[in-house]
Amino acid sequence: MSDNQHNVHEFTVSELSNALKQTVEENFSYVRVRAELSGVSTPRSGHVYMTLKDENAVLDGVCWRGVAARLSFKPEDGLEVVCTGKLTTYPARSKYQLVIDHMEPAGAGALMALLEERKKKLANEGLFAASGKKPIPYIPKVIGVVTSPTGAVIKDILHRLADRFPRHVLLWPVKVQGEGAAEAIAQGIEGFNAMTGDGQFPRPDIIIVARGGGSIEDLWAFNEEVVVRAVAASDIPLISAVGHETDTTLIDYASDHRSPTPTAAAERAVPVLADLQYTVGDFATRLVRAKGRYFEQLEKTLDGLSRGLPRPQDILGLKEQRLDDLSERLPSALRSVVRDNETKLAKTAGGLSVRALKQTLDIKKLSLHGFMGRLSQAGARVVHDHGQKLDGLNRLLSSLSFERVLERGYAAIFDDNKKPITSVSAVSAGMGLEVRLKDGQFAVDVAGENTANSKPKKPKAKPKAKQIKNDDKQGTLL
Repeated sequence: MSDNQHNVHEFTVSELSNALKQTVEENFSYVRVRAELSGVSTPRSGHVYMTLKDENAVLDGVCWRGVAARLSFKPEDGLEVVCTGKLTTYPARSKYQLVIDHMEPAGAGALMALLEERKKKLANEGLFAASGKKPIPYIPKVIGVVTSPTGAVIKDILHRLADRFPRHVLLWPVKVQGEGAAEAIAQGIEGFNAMTGDGQFPRPDIIIVARGGGSIEDLWAFNEEVVVRAVAASDIPLISAVGHETDTTLIDYASDHRSPTPTAAAERAVPVLADLQYTVGDFATRLVRAKGRYFEQLEKTLDGLSRGLPRPQDILGLKEQRLDDLSERLPSALRSVVRDNETKLAKTAGGLSVRALKQTLDIKKLSLHGFMGRLSQAGARVVHDHGQKLDGLNRLLSSLSFERVLERGYAAIFDDNKKPITSVSAVSAGMGLEVRLKDGQFAVDVAGENTANSKPKKPKAKPKAKQIKNDDKQGTLL
């Protein structure tokens, strides 16, 4: 190694990186770059990272959060822009990058191309279809306005409404330009739709989204997808009024009605009260006149018809004459009818005789006697049949009675309580029993001990036992 090489200053990596950083920043402290955006990303920090490229090279770029908030449009992939800033290095990765202080589209053509591409995309999704348009209420009770609270737009709308037809107005204040404007506008539209009318504020019958005029960059928030989708999804009829008459944004295609200016939107939202009052008054006057002409015409028609009718006296006179004639003829007609009926009655009575009545009565008596005889015979047969059935049942009952069993040589044994003994286990020594046979009964005592397992002993009859005949005091088994 030569002496010159030994004399070269030795750097650390950090020292060399810092020296390069200082050299680049001193020589490229202010540059203006035209490029196409690629790989645009926005982390939660709010900074925007991207790649600036052309057909031959790429350059990393970063836009700090404060600068990104002031951008008039949202950076997107494929957009051609002009960036102004300083070139620096990122020592941690040995890369150089452009720190952007300002960014603008590379001419209106770039934004218009992006606008047309987005318009085509949203149209294909049906967000601009005429079938989805809702009618604008003729006289809304409540009007919701989404716009900046400090601009002239809200003042123009309120002034125009006061002149035409004062209504209840709800303002949803939003940013209309810069970072976060699109999201705020969409939240305002969705917030009005979320109202139920049960809370502190009534639900609007119509929404106006408005902003004053400006460049395409100034109006870009109204071209963002989030706003267009919120407008298309609104259940409340919505009027867009963004910019001047020549300005057109994508929400104009998605809204239910597009007004060229905010003032025109207020005019579309309500009719002119004075015109309505004049129209109603004019209608009332015309109604009175039409009613008068109608009754006048009816009167003329009635007069014409009445001239073709005969006089009432002529019609009633003939009827009265006919009534008088019939009244005079009525008494004689009644007398004639009575005489005719008396004659018919006399003829009918003359044809009847006492003998014929007696014969008829005799015939009826004979019929009655015959019926009574048949009834008596039928009753006797029924009684005889039931008597035979009763005799059969008595014989059956007698054959099954207690006495018939005793007649066949059996005996029945009862205890002192007159309960029948049915088991040896119920008998004990010294117990008095009663034995009943077919022709009487006698009493016995049980001698010795007896159990169900021992052989029963024959009871010893009492001396001088004698037959006890049945009498009125001694009962039988049945």
